Amino acid sequence: MLARYYRYRLPPWAREWILICERCILPIVVFQGIRTIFFPTTFDVLLLGILIGILLAFQLEWI
Repeated sequence: MLARYYRYRLPPWAREWILICERCILPIVVFQGIRTIFFPTTFDVLLLGILIGILLAFQLEWI
């Protein structure tokens, strides 16, 4: 619950960067998922897991 209000205490430029990252993460996850399906390496799978974790954090407003 604290994170929900913490975002609004940030300076305006920081909030803008968070919004930009929030909008860009989904296309990156989709691209990485397609790449992982065709060229599966250990690094790609780990990167996809990290990106999905970041996407979930944005969706649940932990960030």
